[in-house]
Amino acid sequence: MIYELMDKEDIILKGVSARTGLQERYVAAVIKLLDEGATVPFISRYRKELTGSMDEVGVRAVEAALKTQRELESRRDFIRDAIATAGALDAKTEETLAKATTMTELEDIYAPYKPKKRTRATIAREKGLEPLAKMIMTGRPEDCVEAARKYVGKNDVRDVQEALSGASDIIAEWASESPRLRNITRNHYQRAASLSGSVAKGKEEELKNSPFAQYGDFSQSVRRMPSHQYLALRRAETEGLVKVKYELPEKGAELRDRLIDNFGPRYASKECARLIDAAVEDAAKRLLQPSVETEVSASLKEEADKVAIDIFAGNLRQLLLGAPLKGHRILAIDPGYRTGCKVVALDRQGNLLDDSVIYPVPPRNDFAGAHRTIEALIRKHNLDTVAIGNGTASRETEKFVKGSGLVPEKSVYVVSENGASVYSASEVARKEFPDKDVTVRGAVSIGRRLIDPLAELVKIDPKSIGVGQYQHDVDQAKLKDMLDYTVMSCVNAVGVDVNTASEQLLSYVSGIGPALAKNIVAYRAANGDFRTRKELKKVPRLGDKAFELSAGFLRIPGGAEPLDNTGIHPESYSLVKEMAKSIGKDVSDLPAKGDLLDSIDVKGLASKGIGGLETMTDIIAELKKPGRDPRTDDDNEAFTPGVEDFDSLTEGMVLPGIVNNITAFGAFVDLGIKENGLLHISRISKRRISSVGEVLKLGQRIEVKVIDIDRNRKRIGLELV
Repeated sequence: MIYELMDKEDIILKGVSARTGLQERYVAAVIKLLDEGATVPFISRYRKELTGSMDEVGVRAVEAALKTQRELESRRDFIRDAIATAGALDAKTEETLAKATTMTELEDIYAPYKPKKRTRATIAREKGLEPLAKMIMTGRPEDCVEAARKYVGKNDVRDVQEALSGASDIIAEWASESPRLRNITRNHYQRAASLSGSVAKGKEEELKNSPFAQYGDFSQSVRRMPSHQYLALRRAETEGLVKVKYELPEKGAELRDRLIDNFGPRYASKECARLIDAAVEDAAKRLLQPSVETEVSASLKEEADKVAIDIFAGNLRQLLLGAPLKGHRILAIDPGYRTGCKVVALDRQGNLLDDSVIYPVPPRNDFAGAHRTIEALIRKHNLDTVAIGNGTASRETEKFVKGSGLVPEKSVYVVSENGASVYSASEVARKEFPDKDVTVRGAVSIGRRLIDPLAELVKIDPKSIGVGQYQHDVDQAKLKDMLDYTVMSCVNAVGVDVNTASEQLLSYVSGIGPALAKNIVAYRAANGDFRTRKELKKVPRLGDKAFELSAGFLRIPGGAEPLDNTGIHPESYSLVKEMAKSIGKDVSDLPAKGDLLDSIDVKGLASKGIGGLETMTDIIAELKKPGRDPRTDDDNEAFTPGVEDFDSLTEGMVLPGIVNNITAFGAFVDLGIKENGLLHISRISKRRISSVGEVLKLGQRIEVKVIDIDRNRKRIGLELV
């Protein structure tokens, strides 16, 4: 058999290639590198010749497909062994197993052999009724009552009806285990079923006042079910507000007819046919449909999770890659009413210089005192930029600062506070500021987010940043995996200054991790700044493999080796020398010299085997902009809201806004007041769009029109202008 002749790794390779649509030779190279411990950023950045210049998305896809394929092969082996142990592994079953490409197919094959709980069918078997069931399935007995009479009085079978009922239970179980019938049921549900929601008994008022009010009278086809609606429906069901059930057209009559037509002998006596048809109908209602409904729910959940997790990851990536505002000394303010606004002064590196409290908002409205405090801090520490948290009392504080005349309005920024409170109470914050309370730590975090969003946000559990939808309802392991990968991807795309990076930031560098990050920081504290990348090898437990995977992503500005402040890997330094030599220059002549770099004949060098074309092309790109930061600052304009509060809103108003969250169903927009407005996906573009991200991104400044105001629930409907 083909399966037996093929090596297991060949099977996995072909499976991964089929899943990703990528060439086998490049997939094989990626698998080998992954198995050797290489990370996705390292492979996509420094092994392009081996992988056919596969980008990070492709490498990540191979990594995911490899995990899926290996799990599939492991399950295939288990099922084959289990069937063999049961003495039922014949050539046909072996071939069917070998051809299965999904877990669903494998589980359908395994169903008849799987250890069973004590069911009606097992009880019937214990009473010796399986031969009767097999006899009925042949379709031959003209008189089933007479056939069943032989079993009466044996094994506690009391009468003919009990014998026939037991045989029917066994036939029903066979029907429920039939891959053909399971596929028919599965396909019918995916094509024709709907999910409906109705108000749970006694929950009418609670549902009416909840965010899930629309699901009290809800119906949507399975094949058209939007991910966000499915997650919302599940949440409403979990909270006991609605009852959810599957519905089929004509109460499933079409499905039952198809199942009956596809089970049992083609020619059977009327009596046998009647019993088989009744058993199949029982199997459909009692066994097949509930089982398939569980499968469909799992499939819907998996797809909804994927969409939600992808949106969360996309939003997180935008936040992490937000443009840094480096070279500024920051006055950061964490606004508040009763307890006042916490104010901190930070230097260019984000170090805390000073802290205080002001009360420029209700109930105290101490404008004069707040003005004096801020003016003193600005003068004392030469501060030039203000960062204000976007939480409670944010707009009043912003209005006060802009009106104070102490800094230009364009130097005032409103910064997202999402997750700041989590950081403030964390062990990381306590270590950084052991003698400061949580309010001061929160203000510091707000200011540092302006200086470098990536460096500060990596200190917070990504789930706590709060951008996305239903993050607590999705598969938590998959969410963590994707968010951790997203953070790692962003950190390595930007690169890290090894002499200033925090332990948390270093831990996301390819090949480093928490333990080595701690060792790097400890070594730096004991020995001073690193002068070269090679010095990293002196860090305890940082061996050759960790150095290979991490060195290219670690930067050393102003070190002994200029190339150490680029994304060029140390393994390619000799290649850079050869490239410089080819035009009669030294390596020191190349950085930022575009014309000189363009004169290097990389194709000629590659043809001579001096280096890989892709690697040399990347080297030239790095040398043209040494030490570059891929993050860009597209918009530094301060946001000026168009209204003061919710009560100022009227339908038809056109207002400025900032996109502060993106979901599958739309975007939430900051209008400069406490309540965010919802820009539904149907109101974003005149053309049909499949995702909000096609048009909008986090932090984008837009103009919106107010089209609906729900004053009872304080909800605002918007339309993109």
